[in-house]
Amino acid sequence: MELNSLPTEVILTHPRQSLGKLQLDWTPQPGNYLDVDGKTYAVLERRHRYQLKAGRYSLHNIAIYVQKANRPEEKSLFEGRWVIGDATCNFNAHSEIIRCAVNPAGPCNTCRFYAN
Repeated sequence: MELNSLPTEVILTHPRQSLGKLQLDWTPQPGNYLDVDGKTYAVLERRHRYQLKAGRYSLHNIAIYVQKANRPEEKSLFEGRWVIGDATCNFNAHSEIIRCAVNPAGPCNTCRFYAN
């Protein structure tokens, strides 16, 4: 069974509630953004659940855990992946989810702590 043939359950982390099951044509990874019913969510975690059938495990369910988010306006490429903010700054977290500890809301170009 292919990953894309199963519906993916989208679960909001806080407050914990299911946003429904979606048929996706791509595999969302943590750090990706997903639009559901006109709202944007950041993917935090993906879980696969398996079921034992006829002595073999098969993929039974896919769930992604999300939180409400705004798409970041600035991104930069760091070691082959997109991260939020300016990756050349010493304080950048090099993460798809958080920009940095000193100015997590951004933007980087007006931050007084920016350091190369």
